[in-house]
Amino acid sequence: MSLFVSLGRYLVLVALLVVATPTLGQFQPTDTQRQAAVEIAESLRYGHYTDVDIDDDWSARVFTRYLDVLDGQRAYLMRRDIDAFQDLETTLDDAILDGQLDRVYGLYQRYHERTESRLEWLLAKLDQDMDFDFTGEERLELDREDVPWATNESELDELWRKRLDNAALSQVLGGQDEEQVITNLRQRYEGQLSRVRQTEEEDVFGLFMAAVTGTIDPHSEYLSPRQGESFDIQMRLSLEGIGALLQSDGEYVKITSLVPGGPAERAGVLEPADRIIAVGQEDEGEMVNVVGMRLDNVVDLIRGPKGSVVRLDVVPAQAVDMTRSQVVEITRDTVNLEDQAAQGEVIEIERDDGTHRIGVIEIPTFYVDFDAWQAGEEDFRSTTRDVAREIERLEEEGIEGIVLDLRNNGGGALQEANSLIGLFIDRGPTVQVRDARGRISLYGDTETGTEYDGPLGVLVNRLSASASEIFAGAIQDYGRGLVLGSSTFGKGTVQTLNDLSHGQMKLTRAKFYRISGDSTQHRGVEPDIIFPSLVDPDLIGESSLDNALEWDTVRAVQYRHYGEPWRYLESLKDSHQKRIDTLPNFRYLELQAELNRRMRERQTSVSLNLEQRQREVEQQEAEQLALENQRRRALGLDPLEEWLDARGEEPEDADDPLDRVQINESAHILLDYSRLDTRYQLAEHR
Repeated sequence: MSLFVSLGRYLVLVALLVVATPTLGQFQPTDTQRQAAVEIAESLRYGHYTDVDIDDDWSARVFTRYLDVLDGQRAYLMRRDIDAFQDLETTLDDAILDGQLDRVYGLYQRYHERTESRLEWLLAKLDQDMDFDFTGEERLELDREDVPWATNESELDELWRKRLDNAALSQVLGGQDEEQVITNLRQRYEGQLSRVRQTEEEDVFGLFMAAVTGTIDPHSEYLSPRQGESFDIQMRLSLEGIGALLQSDGEYVKITSLVPGGPAERAGVLEPADRIIAVGQEDEGEMVNVVGMRLDNVVDLIRGPKGSVVRLDVVPAQAVDMTRSQVVEITRDTVNLEDQAAQGEVIEIERDDGTHRIGVIEIPTFYVDFDAWQAGEEDFRSTTRDVAREIERLEEEGIEGIVLDLRNNGGGALQEANSLIGLFIDRGPTVQVRDARGRISLYGDTETGTEYDGPLGVLVNRLSASASEIFAGAIQDYGRGLVLGSSTFGKGTVQTLNDLSHGQMKLTRAKFYRISGDSTQHRGVEPDIIFPSLVDPDLIGESSLDNALEWDTVRAVQYRHYGEPWRYLESLKDSHQKRIDTLPNFRYLELQAELNRRMRERQTSVSLNLEQRQREVEQQEAEQLALENQRRRALGLDPLEEWLDARGEEPEDADDPLDRVQINESAHILLDYSRLDTRYQLAEHR
């Protein structure tokens, strides 16, 4: 079983609304797809970590999820369409076990007919020289996943009339005149219709299998031959693109994380939970609207040769209205090992008794040059070796403690997490892995001695996952250091990739547990001292994914405690709170996170009245701008006139910039901890 684990290596195969049948014939499952369905069923029954019963109860869940995959916003199918295929609610188990997929494809065929008809309806409306009226009092509901299925076409006509008005209103708010609005919308729907008519049987099979595997857990999935090729490219880190991992989110494509050292991270123009609404190439040509486009098609548009430029129209994660977008440019590049290497620095802290030096080592991923290692080369690159070199260098500079920065580290090679822990402990277990049969394997550090035994802190955030969580959890369990930041992602499962007669199956086969017995799954690692986070856990993280496996425990293993940081937490938190009360950036993070939450809770619909919509957008952005300028004034920076200008506009020479505030505070906490721990140890020896 492969134990190469990473948040950044999973693909979420959620289909969007732009799929339907080709103009010729009906969709029919091929013999290879029928056989693959049987193999997938067998893999789930006998290979998945959990007990998977393919029965009528499971069939009902798959039927519901298949409908959600096809039409999650209840915008195309009607109640009578669902009733016509209600038999699938109790027969999908037999269908997949026997490879009899005709009725499955039949439901898709019905969905296709509704989708194509609706797009043609929209184009016909635009051809009628529409005179949009934005003076009424109507509102458009944004989330329809729980509304009843429409009972007739007139209900859907009304919904789509509002959607069309909203699409036009968004264009008007973006500064387009009436003629350009019509042109843009016509191009959007013509593009969607064209893609609809290019759909093949393989697309239908992938949609259904996304529903099948999605009922089990979010990381098990079927990969078509095309998707398997893309997965291999990602695993080799040779993808020429922007270095951003994407996920479908309703009709939109959402950034889930940025590849450390990749073009997008270096450019600083994208953030997790941003939504991409259009893609363009270089400086010329029209932007291609990707709202409603399949995820793999969006990826194809973004991917391109090294050195070329891609333009993205992006709605920031904090924006509550989809009209507030920005066009950003990113130069495509490859991501190599050197870009992801651990790097250290020294932070100087001024206290009443003088200047103190704390080392910080940023670890973007857990990497190892497998080819060089397998070839027997002595000087192969790895996380552990690079960190050891940085520790030696930092100690020569007289540091009093080390903070390991694992923020945004999505994981990597498990062996590197184990060996890295070994730099800070003298042999011992690091992680437990339980397989589908309940057998537990214990992994650990077998090397005698440590590289560093001084004060240690580990900084994590919501995008720290898999191997990062194993490392942070072990440091916390051993009492070897403090864990600081926000709760981690919560990916505590292991997947293997197996070949099928057609495509591949990525299957969850095992689960991680800390040496304390707690799983890292779902809950992640809870820091000893929590920092505010702008990443909403309801949008990013294992707990935000459908059917994520639950948290549980196994028996703890025997291990020693290297320290007792919990003795000092109350005192450390008091000192931390006093400091951050005077730090504008920390206060900003707390207030911005709360403001984001409030805005999302109240933004359940949008006004179709132009003036009212403008007032709502202006009110929301005024709140965000006021908070941003409050922070900037406290830091001695010039205030901004537009909220959208806040991204990437902070001067590089600003004291304590926003992206450094957590690092600097972590250094302060570690210095406090070092002093308290020294006093305690001295008292113990008296």
